[in-house]
Amino acid sequence: MTGGDGGGSGPMQANHRVVWVHRVGAVVVAIVIAVFGVLGFVGGLSFFDTQGAPIAGLSTNGALSTISVVTAVVLIAAAVRGGRLSSTVMIVVGTLFLVSAFVNLWLIGTPYNLLAFRLPNVFFSIGAGLVLLFTGAYGRLSAKLPSDNPYKQERRPGDPEDHGDAAEAPQDSHRQPRPSSPAEAAADLAMAEAERALVQGAATADQRRRLAAAERARTHEERREIWMGFDRSDERSGHRPDRRSHRRGTTMA
Repeated sequence: MTGGDGGGSGPMQANHRVVWVHRVGAVVVAIVIAVFGVLGFVGGLSFFDTQGAPIAGLSTNGALSTISVVTAVVLIAAAVRGGRLSSTVMIVVGTLFLVSAFVNLWLIGTPYNLLAFRLPNVFFSIGAGLVLLFTGAYGRLSAKLPSDNPYKQERRPGDPEDHGDAAEAPQDSHRQPRPSSPAEAAADLAMAEAERALVQGAATADQRRRLAAAERARTHEERREIWMGFDRSDERSGHRPDRRSHRRGTTMA
């Protein structure tokens, strides 16, 4: 098998574990449905026989056998191509398997059951669809990808800042770095107490004023700096809010 870039902006590692998971998943499902389809052809079934005939515990007819073989060919081709194309084809085909399962479930026992579905077919379609979805999405559809992930590296080649996951990114609003001084530690504690008091409906006017001002900040450091700015302003004006009253209000609530 030769690796491909799958249409991405950069070359994808053909031997990476993620790529091989996609390939193996596609090939396994393709082999199973190909065997099922070929056995249906060997039985000489009519194309749109709504009754179907049992093959390997499932029901099939000429139409379903044809669709099975064509789908297997598509999956094999995607596995050979590899890369993003393989993943995308697996996700699309897996979704179609699931849609087919539920649509044909409603058609069982009606003249419109053109693929001769029975309940075992429904269960098989759901299982095959989930296998294709999970293996196709493996290592690709995640909010947190490792730096050596081929899909992450493919997005913006040459830009090292985009090769780290969310946890490796610069400090953002979801991270709270450790304070570097007692003043910063006190500010973090006061902010936490104010947020709890606000949720419990016991926040003082000063706490609400500070939290409202801190809402425009994008990072925790900015929130802390805004909070400490109020502290410095209060010290210059000679006004020092009673932190103990804030704690009592939070506890009483």
